[in-house]
Amino acid sequence: MALVAVGLIGSAAFFLGGRQSDVSSNTPRPRSVAHATHSPKPTHSPKPTHSPKPAPAPTPTPTPSPTEIDVPATGPGTFVTARAGGEKVGRGAHLIRYTVQVETGLGISPDQAANEIADILAAPRGWTHSGANSFRLVGAGEPYDLKIKIATPGTADALCWSGIHQNTHGEYNCEIPGGVVVNLKRWVKGSPTFDGPIHDYRALIINHEMGHSLGLTHMTCAGTGQLAPAMMQQIKGLHGCIANAWPYDKDGHYVSGPHVS
Repeated sequence: MALVAVGLIGSAAFFLGGRQSDVSSNTPRPRSVAHATHSPKPTHSPKPTHSPKPAPAPTPTPTPSPTEIDVPATGPGTFVTARAGGEKVGRGAHLIRYTVQVETGLGISPDQAANEIADILAAPRGWTHSGANSFRLVGAGEPYDLKIKIATPGTADALCWSGIHQNTHGEYNCEIPGGVVVNLKRWVKGSPTFDGPIHDYRALIINHEMGHSLGLTHMTCAGTGQLAPAMMQQIKGLHGCIANAWPYDKDGHYVSGPHVS
């Protein structure tokens, strides 16, 4: 049974203890085809007559989606698909091609959201770590395996109910056949159980819901003081665990816990 993506929870082991987020690490990330740049090959000059020009600065990571926007109760129910596309991340034979859509009129760039999600799925502690899975962001008009939709609470509720008959109460995310629904309220405001950076919390949303797409079910806390599994519904309480956005810990061990029926 598909499960509500309450995974917005204590997202990220990212900044816990003041440590840097995996998403913002130096790990290569898939870049939008529209933004890719290529440095020209230098030509040989045996007798330069002037000092060489300094190398251009590297292209910065795209600006994340804004966090200070209004969250309307509902929207038109229509979506704009991101044009951004990227290279495959991960070596796994199980490839998931995903596209990102944002409900019309929300003030969020679909391309910015898509690149932010691509950063999360490319992070070393994400679902590619096992070696079984790989992901590729695809743009509008390309073949895909699932859609990640960012929607107002009302639209998210409607999609979750029609997809899996789950009442998400205007609060939660969900995984439905063929896609993931992210509640705009959670994407912008985070979770009351997580006081870290919102960009870190978004990693939990994506990792939790993508975990459902990989066939994983909910878990709970394995013990006081341990990292909360990414598949735990951390928004409903940590039960003694430490908020965590990632499937794997910093040593590469899978973060697990008792399964919830």
